[in-house]
Amino acid sequence: MERRRFLAGVAAAGVAGPFTGVANAGVNGAARPAAGYGPLRPVADERDGQVRLHLPEGFRYRSFNEAGEPFSDGSVTPSRHDGMAAFRGPRGTTILVRNHEVNGPVGAFGDVSRAYDPAAGGGTATLQVTRYGEVLRGAPSLTGTQMNCSGGPMPWGAWVTCEETVNGPDVGNDFSGGDNTRLEQKHGYIFEVPVDGPADARPIRSAGRFAHESAAFDPLSGAVYLTEDNFGFASGFYRYLPPRNPLSAGRILDGGRLQMLAVDGVPNKDLSAGQPRGASFAVTWVDIDDPDPTFTGRPANDTAIQAVGRQGRDKGAAIFSRLEGAIHHHGVVYFVSTQGGATASGDTPPSGFGKGRGQVWAYETWSRRLRLVYESPGSMVLDLPDNVTTSARGTLVLCEDGGGDNYLRGLTRRGEIFDFSRLVPVPGDAGAEFAGSTFGPGGHTLYVNVQSVKGLSFAIWGPWHRGGF
Repeated sequence: MERRRFLAGVAAAGVAGPFTGVANAGVNGAARPAAGYGPLRPVADERDGQVRLHLPEGFRYRSFNEAGEPFSDGSVTPSRHDGMAAFRGPRGTTILVRNHEVNGPVGAFGDVSRAYDPAAGGGTATLQVTRYGEVLRGAPSLTGTQMNCSGGPMPWGAWVTCEETVNGPDVGNDFSGGDNTRLEQKHGYIFEVPVDGPADARPIRSAGRFAHESAAFDPLSGAVYLTEDNFGFASGFYRYLPPRNPLSAGRILDGGRLQMLAVDGVPNKDLSAGQPRGASFAVTWVDIDDPDPTFTGRPANDTAIQAVGRQGRDKGAAIFSRLEGAIHHHGVVYFVSTQGGATASGDTPPSGFGKGRGQVWAYETWSRRLRLVYESPGSMVLDLPDNVTTSARGTLVLCEDGGGDNYLRGLTRRGEIFDFSRLVPVPGDAGAEFAGSTFGPGGHTLYVNVQSVKGLSFAIWGPWHRGGF
């Protein structure tokens, strides 16, 4: 049943290094034993006794805030729980800011008078919970946005949420077949959501209008690094340089400069394909001249969604496949290419741009070097990684996005990869997946979501000291 456990030791087949952060899995391909927590077993949810997760021995969990449940203000929790961050709350509690990746002009949830676009159904919710997943309060914090996929925590006490779309009244159609003429605002932006209250619903337009996925902040330079998930097309890795360092401004200001990563001396380097072990590149950054296009003639979504990235590629920007999760840790921005890498023997290539089962990249902000951390040797080892976070030890927590079984997996600084949790299939939703993993203050609890039409959040706790997290 735990089909990957015996394969954890083959991690060396896909790891590059060594370098600061995740290092080589072994010398000359010799595998290391996995640094996990042992076999996974079915564990009952402490909320109602149902088995929703498989976990190692000693770990427990509680699910909370299911789609359709009321918030404290009486409004209804939307579906498709996605990216999330945890912040220290009062009296030992945790504040969670969580995305809802709802697409289409289905109407805003919560107080429509505060919505960025009254027709759009995505946004964020802010919850105060205990470290055992007991909800103390919850409310909408940003509404009227679309396809809020992931984002990133900011050290001044905010969550940046990202719209993974460019839908708007100036775009002819969206990929789900909806009618964009009902939308009142352009979409495809990042928004800042403060931890202590609702957002002002103002997009940071200079940070680009494209299929945003995640955001990671570098406190030394003040840059905000951004990933792009163009499912059917090439994606790029960006940085936004605000006019003032957000640490001094207290927020991310609009009016800055958007740039896209290029490999120095190799225009349009294709990094979506399989890479050799130890792949490392010096990089440069090219400016995006028009980060916030307004379209005329209502082009199709497939055309509009490439408009910003095409500007960068015309100047030599590198090509990635489906960039999704990103996290900053000790001067390194780790980010995930969900379908990057070579097609493994025996695997069916996924649909969309990129035919691999996933890559993990690291951009060293101080050296301006891009390094390959890990390339999946096949779906049995790592299947389409998506959201990512880090533990206190620097182990990466990877949420899988593949079909069928979905796992939370750990990738340690020594290159050891292991299973931590398996999601029990959600009845009626074959596409359900893990998303939004984030450790709470002090590391006692790992909070994570299941993105589904029956969206749900989890609090997981147990003997962390026994393994790689």
